Amino acid sequence: MGPMTDPTSPTASPQDHDLLTTPFGATTTALEVVEGVDLTGRRAVVTGGASGIGVETVRALAQAGAAVTVAARKPDAAAVVIADVKESTGNEAVGFARLELTDRASIDAFAAAWEGPLDILVDNAGVMALPELTLAPDGHEMQFATNHLGHFRLALGLHDALAAAPDGARLVSLSSRAHLNSPLIFDDVDFRFRPYTPESAYAQSKTANVLFAVEAARRWADDGIVANAVHPGPILDTGLSRHMDQDLLAKLVDSGAYTFKTPEQGASTSVLLAASPLLDGISGRYFEDCNEAVLVDRAPEGTGGGVAPYALDPTNAERLWDLSLALIA
Repeated sequence: MGPMTDPTSPTASPQDHDLLTTPFGATTTALEVVEGVDLTGRRAVVTGGASGIGVETVRALAQAGAAVTVAARKPDAAAVVIADVKESTGNEAVGFARLELTDRASIDAFAAAWEGPLDILVDNAGVMALPELTLAPDGHEMQFATNHLGHFRLALGLHDALAAAPDGARLVSLSSRAHLNSPLIFDDVDFRFRPYTPESAYAQSKTANVLFAVEAARRWADDGIVANAVHPGPILDTGLSRHMDQDLLAKLVDSGAYTFKTPEQGASTSVLLAASPLLDGISGRYFEDCNEAVLVDRAPEGTGGGVAPYALDPTNAERLWDLSLALIA
């Protein structure tokens, strides 16, 4: 292994276009985003659709008329969500398929069982801030394995279905503002030679989520597939924060440093990328609060957002793709 690298300096600006803005913002809900949007005849998969903002993502897509598959680990939890979504939207085309993102056989079985075109894939599931270094069954650090490698393998398995979507397909990769805290350390993604911290492990997995969208956008453009990444915003009422220090979380809430979103608001940017005609033809970008994020040259103080150059760098994106192919082989 060569010296550890820190690829933070792209050779050219990864944003050479006007930033896309929409009429929506931080307090917009997912249902407001799909008001007037017709997804009748479209098929969608939402990973982690049985909890947190995944539920509201499923609900909004179903409200717009899509046939939605809740891809999740727990059928009982999914059944409750599906019944609720059917009742609230009147859309009966909401179903379940089991998916465990750290189980290669489960991912491959999900992809093999899929029949016909797929219009929307929302890579929503994730794990955050595991207190100790934990390895997935394939031997890779759990947050990188779940948040990136599992979704990478799933997208490859569903590529032909996405390419078969008659009007083009959309892939939504859920990242986080946390990506600003670490680039991807290519030579040590599994923390074998550097100290593990929950924050750095989560951060590099979220950087990977952006880079995946950037490279998928490039590689799959001729297949009619667009891919974008999203930071949903700080949200309290989800299971994602269950591993965080709850006393610290309570202090953040009390301090007013963060304006926390409801799950309905947290799902809005994902749904924008998945369903809105405002995003037609837009690919390889990073969004937060329903608008394209600005490029920042350092992690902002406090709760500021933006996207790091290393997360949009096409060289890094291609390198991650090649590394990921090797890691899932």
